[in-house]
This record gives sequence, C-alpha cells and structure tokens, in this order.
Amino acid sequence: MSYREPQFDEQLAQLFERVQSTARQHLPKLLPVVIGIGAALWLASGVYVVNPGHKGVVRTFGKETARTEPGLNYRYPWPFQRVDVVSVEQIRRIEVGFRGLQRIAEEALMLTGDENIVEAQIVVQYRVADPSKYLFRLREPEAALLAATEVALRSTVGSMTIDQVMIEERAKVQEDARAFIQRLMDAYESGLVITEVKLQAADPPDQVRDAFHDVVRAREDKEKLINQAKGYQADILPKARGEAQKVLREAEGYKEQRVLLAQGEAARFLSVLAEYEKAREVTRDRLHLETIEKILPEIDKIVIGGDVNQRLLPLLPLRDGGVPTLPRPAVPAEPARVR
Repeated sequence: MSYREPQFDEQLAQLFERVQSTARQHLPKLLPVVIGIGAALWLASGVYVVNPGHKGVVRTFGKETARTEPGLNYRYPWPFQRVDVVSVEQIRRIEVGFRGLQRIAEEALMLTGDENIVEAQIVVQYRVADPSKYLFRLREPEAALLAATEVALRSTVGSMTIDQVMIEERAKVQEDARAFIQRLMDAYESGLVITEVKLQAADPPDQVRDAFHDVVRAREDKEKLINQAKGYQADILPKARGEAQKVLREAEGYKEQRVLLAQGEAARFLSVLAEYEKAREVTRDRLHLETIEKILPEIDKIVIGGDVNQRLLPLLPLRDGGVPTLPRPAVPAEPARVR
C-alpha cells in the first residue's frame, strides 16, 4: 500500500495539470458565454406574476416606487428592486375572546354599563384596501387590529346594560363595535377595511350563568303571555268594532225609514188637507168609507145615517175586489154611527 501511494499522487497531479492547461486554453472562449448566461438568468429573475385579486408594490432600494396590477410584470432584479404582492380581495379574520375552541378569559371578560360582568367573544372580518399602508405603516397590522377590537368591544359593552348586550341590542353592539374599530384603524393608517363584526357569544360568567338563564327564560315567558294577550286583543277588538258599526248602520237605516215614513205620512196628510179644503163634504165621505174598510173588512154591516127614514147604504165586503162606487145620499147626513 505504501508502494502505491506515491504513484497515485503523481497521477492525480498530472490530471490536475491537464485540467488547468485545458482551462487556460478554452477560458477566453467560455467566459463570455458564462457571463451571458448568468446575465440572462439575472435579468429573467425580474419577471413576476401578480394573480387576480392581488396588487404588487414595487420598492426601489427600499422605497415604494410603483404599484402593479394583476398579470405579467417586470422589475429590475435584486438588489435594485423588490416586489411585495398583497391580496386585496381576500377576507381575513381575527378572533377576540377565544381561539378556536379555547376561551381567552382576559380578552372576553368585560364590564357592562350597569356594572355587570359579561363574557363576550367576537369575530372581525377585514380585507386590505391599501397595500402600501398595510405594508409600511404598521409593523404588525393584525396585532394592532386585535388590540383595537378589544378596545372597541370594551367601550361599546361599557355603554350598555347587560340585557342590551346579551338579548335586546346585539345587532347594535356589532355595528357600534365595527364603526369604532374602523375609526381606530383609519387613525393608525393601517390600510384595512372592516367588512363585518360578529358577536359570537355574550354570556355571564360560569358562576352565575344558570341563574341568569332562568331570569331570561322568565322574561321570555312574560313576553309570550303579553304577545298572547295582544293577539287576543287584536282578535276581539275588530269584532267588537264591527258589531258596533253594524248596530249603528241598522239604527241609521231604521232612522231613515222612520223619517221617510213620517215624511210620507205628513205629505199624505197635507195632500188630504188640500183636497179637503177644495171639497170638504166629498173628502169627509171618502175618509169615512176608507176608515170603515180598514176597521170592518170581514163583517157585513149596514151604515145608517142620522135619519132612519133616509136611504140605507150597504157596506159590501171589499177584500176580494176593488172599492165599489157608492151613491151619495141626496141630503147631507150627520156623521154616521156604527151599530
């Protein structure tokens, strides 16, 4: 083995010399090619793609110099320019008061306006509206948004009672918190737009949760009974009003009927009076006969004048036909008597 080592070293040295000789011969020819390939690859590294829903922010030596839209774009290769691509349509979210299934008590527990403790959990959805502000104004935009959300939720809950937060005005809590968070993030120049705030849970602490739920159920039963009473009222009152209107209409109809009858009787009396003024004797006889017809329609009677010797007048039955024409007495008689 010791005999072969000097021979091996000699062969290795010869090979190295041949390589150096070949390199010295061909290097002037290969160097421009290698440089050209390297330059082409370096220039090609400036090509980049911005996907739909994204925007590119180009920085030249660290300073923003341009924005690029979706599609194929080019920048000067490193170290001259760099590109940060940011999604401006992606809806992102943060959770306050919990992370997945784990509750975060220090974030969730807060004091209401009526000095009660409530555990609130909220989800904030947002998107990037201004990539430049998002990248360069805040070191950690998500952490700033988390802190702003906690501040906004505590401020909103602190201005309401526990009933309003948990039951009556949950939608108002969400809207007020969203507006508060947006004002804070605009003041921070974060470049974020709050799209939605969802109040996931608003419950009292575990120690008093059962008692509070009993109170809530009692209030729900109260509201149920009140609604049932209002429904009964809404059913009965229209019927009563309808009956009252019916009675009024019937009374008005009866009134009109009696008025018309009275007016007809008065007009009839006036017409008879006018005829009586023209021919008193004839009218008196006619009225006398009409009265007899009404009083004695079923009985045969004899009408006798004041003088028995005068001519007798038969009273004929009138129910089967018209009124017969009776002859007038020759001499005016006294008012007739019925016997």
